[in-house]
Amino acid sequence: MQADARRQTVDLSGYPDLVVVLLGFRVGSLRVLPALFGIGRGLARLSRERPEGLLGHQTFLFGWNHLGIRQYWRDQESLTRFTREAPHAVWWRDFLRDTKGSGFWHEAYSARGGVEAVYVSMPELPGLGAFAPVREAKGPFMSSEGRLSADRQARAS
Repeated sequence: MQADARRQTVDLSGYPDLVVVLLGFRVGSLRVLPALFGIGRGLARLSRERPEGLLGHQTFLFGWNHLGIRQYWRDQESLTRFTREAPHAVWWRDFLRDTKGSGFWHEAYSARGGVEAVYVSMPELPGLGAFAPVREAKGPFMSSEGRLSADRQARAS
């Protein structure tokens, strides 16, 4: 006898400001392995000691050299606060100084509206970057909030 498929869904009405973030870290050289182990320890800590506003966090592999992360944040403010404090702010500053031949990207999807992405030293742009026009991340497009705001405004006009 075959079991019936059990379909379930979720009620997101309690999360009107939800932000889903996809991140990727592509290892481009062996020079980055010590930093990657540090990131791994940081991600394990993040899973154990969730910062305020982090609702869920999973890691997975896109490929043998491409680590993926999916996060669910209560709201953009919580996500922004996390990114501007240690340990994230320290890691980001250090990575931008020397990518060690590796690449990083993220895409954010806001339930309030707006989608944004940023890519650093990626040889080929994944996700949204594979089909959408690419522009420099400067001015209002330097921050996630600026990119989300610009996207919301463009959709409203």
